[in-house]
Amino acid sequence: MLLLTIWPIFALICLGFALVRVGLPDPAFWPAAERINYVLLFPALLVVNLADAPLSDPAILRLGGATVTLVCLAAGALVALRRVRPMRAARFGPVLQGVVRFNTYLGLAITAGLLDDAGLRSAAVLLAVAVPLVNVLSVLALTGPEARRGAGDLIRPILTNPLILACALGIVIALAGTGLPFGIGRFLDLMAQASLPLGLLCVGAALQPRSARRELRTLGAVSGLRLLAMPVLAGAIALVFALGRDAAMVLVIFAAIPTAPTAYVLTRQLNGDGRLMSGLVTVQTLAAVITIPVVLAIFGRLW
Repeated sequence: MLLLTIWPIFALICLGFALVRVGLPDPAFWPAAERINYVLLFPALLVVNLADAPLSDPAILRLGGATVTLVCLAAGALVALRRVRPMRAARFGPVLQGVVRFNTYLGLAITAGLLDDAGLRSAAVLLAVAVPLVNVLSVLALTGPEARRGAGDLIRPILTNPLILACALGIVIALAGTGLPFGIGRFLDLMAQASLPLGLLCVGAALQPRSARRELRTLGAVSGLRLLAMPVLAGAIALVFALGRDAAMVLVIFAAIPTAPTAYVLTRQLNGDGRLMSGLVTVQTLAAVITIPVVLAIFGRLW
């Protein structure tokens, strides 16, 4: 059942990879598709799921705490490692993003396939906590203290991030208890339905296998931490926080998926090592075809 649920997701990624290689559609389509998904369709998905999330539920609060703990422990370990093995910000940024960032489209697609609507709401809560935190950590890692001129250099990318704004709006609606009236919920839901398949196609289109041929040792080490060590840490944290089955599986799913393709965009914008970041995205996405079914099968038996 797990394989039947997951293989269509990776088939969409492969389809996107194949389409861009044959030039169908026009090459200009993919950046535009990724942009509209990032600023419109995917935020609609977050708002729809967060608007109905029971944020007063203690289980939801525990999931938020577990998410913060997971990300901060992983980032703290990398910072400690950097003290032992010094690394320029241009390289440390991709390494940190390769461990703590996640491919949101893939995570939500797997969650939707394996869990019910409650699982998607839990995933939306996880994103509401993790997206701002991960973006802050990524900017800090890529810039370094010498490159930050002031608080604006850190705050600006956060306040203009469509995913963070969508999470904030969804949380406000959920806390107000008003829901989405006048058919707005249905309107956003229709947009949200297009987000995941389009996002997965764009993930495939962005893969660059040639970049994975360089620095195999670094790519293998970082990918092992992301795809294997992070799910183990997530499982341990889920036990400590006494998460329910669905919440625990959501935490493990988002810990087991590869890093986000958008990490490459941020890396390039902040003058990081784009070649290393591109290699991490490609290697992790390809390796996840094997690691995700294995990891989820193991943790599925534990809960």
